[in-house]
Amino acid sequence: MVGSNLWGAEFLCAAEGTLLNSSPHESEGHLMLRRVVLAVALLNLAYFGIEFAVALTIGSVSLFADSVDFLEDTSVNLLILIALGWNPKAQARVGMGLAGVLLIPAVAAIWAIWTKFHVPVAPAPIPLSVTGLGALVINLTCALMLVRYRRHQGSLTKAAFLSARNDVLASIAIIAAGGVTALTRSAWPDLIVGIGIMVMNADAAREVWKAAHAEQRAVD
Repeated sequence: MVGSNLWGAEFLCAAEGTLLNSSPHESEGHLMLRRVVLAVALLNLAYFGIEFAVALTIGSVSLFADSVDFLEDTSVNLLILIALGWNPKAQARVGMGLAGVLLIPAVAAIWAIWTKFHVPVAPAPIPLSVTGLGALVINLTCALMLVRYRRHQGSLTKAAFLSARNDVLASIAIIAAGGVTALTRSAWPDLIVGIGIMVMNADAAREVWKAAHAEQRAVD
């Protein structure tokens, strides 16, 4: 986790340089989008560390998958920040790459789910729900920040918005899983939510790929 945070800090420095070196002729709306994307990246990176630590402590599949999703969201938004000034063809290619990045939490979830099937121990319900509530606050804030820009730069901002929107749904499901786990003491609610997060990210990757592919055809 320390290595990931160091990588994130280096990437954030580069992204901040991109923001500071933006053209003085850049429209106010474009500059505001850059600031929003950077703020969303910072929020996701900060909560990744919290959720990842709790996931490992209580053995939660859903929190593990969601924490990887926070790190993926950080990468998505930083890549978008860097690519905003590029030409449409280059942006379309980045959009296709982001579709692959969106699949990372799905791959991580498959590994966590497979491990949990072999040791089906229910996670502690209260930390599960409380951490899910914190994730909901962060994800809802990010989604509200991005909603007005979701069509501003085609597949790039579509990727950021879809990721944030899916994260809100995932956080609600995690909170519910904590409540059901408290009642049943079963590992299944956590497993089911982890599978749901995997499916949502795979679907978001498909949508972003389609949008980026359409943009690629339009500029060719």
